[in-house]
Amino acid sequence: MNYAQTYPIGNYHNTRTATTTAIAPSVKRVRQLDAKAKRCKRSTERQTQISTDSNVANGFLNCTFLPKLKETKTVQACRKSDKTERDFFQSLSKLAEHYQIEPMHSKQFSYPYNMALAMSDMEEKLKQKVLDWEEIRLVQDSKKTYFVSEERYNTGATLFYIPVASLYRMLHNPKRKTNAHLLLSVCAYLYHIADIPYYRQEASYLYWMYEMMNDWVEQDDYTDETEVYLSEIKQAEYIGDYMEQRIYNRINLTVFEQRINGFKVKDDIDGECLSVAKEAFALYQTYPNENVFRNAKPNGEASEEDMENIIGMEKYISFYADHKGWLNETLIESVNNEIQEYGQMEEPIIQKQFDGRDITTNNLCFENRLFELLHKLSDILHTF
Repeated sequence: MNYAQTYPIGNYHNTRTATTTAIAPSVKRVRQLDAKAKRCKRSTERQTQISTDSNVANGFLNCTFLPKLKETKTVQACRKSDKTERDFFQSLSKLAEHYQIEPMHSKQFSYPYNMALAMSDMEEKLKQKVLDWEEIRLVQDSKKTYFVSEERYNTGATLFYIPVASLYRMLHNPKRKTNAHLLLSVCAYLYHIADIPYYRQEASYLYWMYEMMNDWVEQDDYTDETEVYLSEIKQAEYIGDYMEQRIYNRINLTVFEQRINGFKVKDDIDGECLSVAKEAFALYQTYPNENVFRNAKPNGEASEEDMENIIGMEKYISFYADHKGWLNETLIESVNNEIQEYGQMEEPIIQKQFDGRDITTNNLCFENRLFELLHKLSDILHTF
């Protein structure tokens, strides 16, 4: 069962970069013979039948007809020279070796068709094989021509907000207290190791969003709902401070494995909690020093002036108060209204240059597993 509420970020839609090489439409079918055209008169004398060699027919059927490619802007921009082609195929070879892909043999074709064809083929193979592959770019500087590959974890323009009030309610429910202790260890990992922001910390984005909503209520005209709104805000502050003390205690990490081993599954919720705890503990063991921001980069070209117009990951990943009530609805609406003013957003991105220097072996396996963990944890907490 999927109980998670996913909150799309504003009107932002993450679109994949267009592929570099465009393939021209296939040639139209052979035009039918004009009906008015006269047929040749058939000879009454029977001709000797000649049967074609079956191997010839099979050979024709086995031929591969290559599409006619439109030159890409990337290839067009490259100045024609023997060095350009040599650099291109050397870099392509390194890229193929890194991703363990067999490149297409296209050197027998003339420039620039050979390069465009090889690039199109490599893009298609990367798309099929590499989970988070986004694009390859051909770069030509004053010294050489080389490929740059980009891998990106697509966050789907979603707010990854973890409601601590749900965990608070579980702790005060005798039937779910052991579940809560298990998830406390999960949250301690997310807090201390994965570095997920906490909304009661003044440096966090959501701290100031909650402060802003408090100011709105206090400065607005008094109504019958005013006390209800202020009560929700105070409760969010109290529960937030209380739960941060519980999560902050590193004993939750010390006894993490012990809690997993001693946990007894009695129903579906128990099974889901144990599964999430095991995955979080596995991440803790495998990536003890990695946090969610380790590969955060703008998902597009950005200058220093553009940095203020980019949604940082800390804005859409955080612990927050509750997934219920007026405060939650107002918060999500306020965050969306602010974030939709931005032009780009940060996401986990790795760029690799195939220019002869050492190639980073980094990948986005950690991010794939961490964001899946956040989804599953959210599913559980949204049931309480």
